[in-house]
Amino acid sequence: MRVATIQMNSGADVPANLKVVDELLGEAAKDGCEMAVLPENFALMPVCDRDKARAAETLGEGPIQTFLSDVSRRHGLWLIAGSMPLSSPEIDANRVYGACPVYDAHGVERAVYRKIHLFDVDLVDKQESYRESLSMYPGDDVISVMTPCGRVGLTICYDLRFPELFRQLVDVGATIFTVPAAFTITTGEAHWHTLLRARAIENLAYVVAAGQYGEHPDGRSTYGHSLIIDPWGRILAEADDGNCFIAADIDPLLPAQLRSEFPALESRRL
Repeated sequence: MRVATIQMNSGADVPANLKVVDELLGEAAKDGCEMAVLPENFALMPVCDRDKARAAETLGEGPIQTFLSDVSRRHGLWLIAGSMPLSSPEIDANRVYGACPVYDAHGVERAVYRKIHLFDVDLVDKQESYRESLSMYPGDDVISVMTPCGRVGLTICYDLRFPELFRQLVDVGATIFTVPAAFTITTGEAHWHTLLRARAIENLAYVVAAGQYGEHPDGRSTYGHSLIIDPWGRILAEADDGNCFIAADIDPLLPAQLRSEFPALESRRL
């Protein structure tokens, strides 16, 4: 089974971003890929975080979701659609969910994951500060979905730092983790490769990580280096800078084989 991860430098122009998605997914499909993962905020990296609310859609409705359904069907791909703003039923209309919808190769929505862990941090002696909770609500549910490549455990960006989420996904049968992200340059250079390889190794699972790269309208710089990692922690593909896709062949049976031969998960006591 061949999988792809899409790397982008998304901006504030939603139609322009979706055009890039369409082109890269078309290239991935021509390469023989059956599943693709988009980065976090693929449709919109706004000038101001509160701008996400203006682009937010109700679940199952809206131009971004219509596009995702259409593009997955046209290219015949299972699509793990990074993250996009979904409206929240809560009182504050300026806060949204960062949501990852999943579409099968016929364009049918199969699952939606809402980002659980929000990026509220100060970096580099507080010269960089991020407060996702000012414009977003956290999700509550651990979500996985069965695909032709195996059971996929859905995560988004900052979730990567919380191994207990990945353990819960393993417990429901996940053999692949998807990590759409917009990692900062600072945290990416320090931790991106290490954390992704650790999640693969400790869970004996594939990791498919799709990143944003470069400068964005809000002044943020993201790290890129999209990766596909096998269950033994080996990097199968890595992106350079630029809008691009990378792809790798994965063996859906390998995680079960390794978990049998090296039964670390069965040795858990806590």
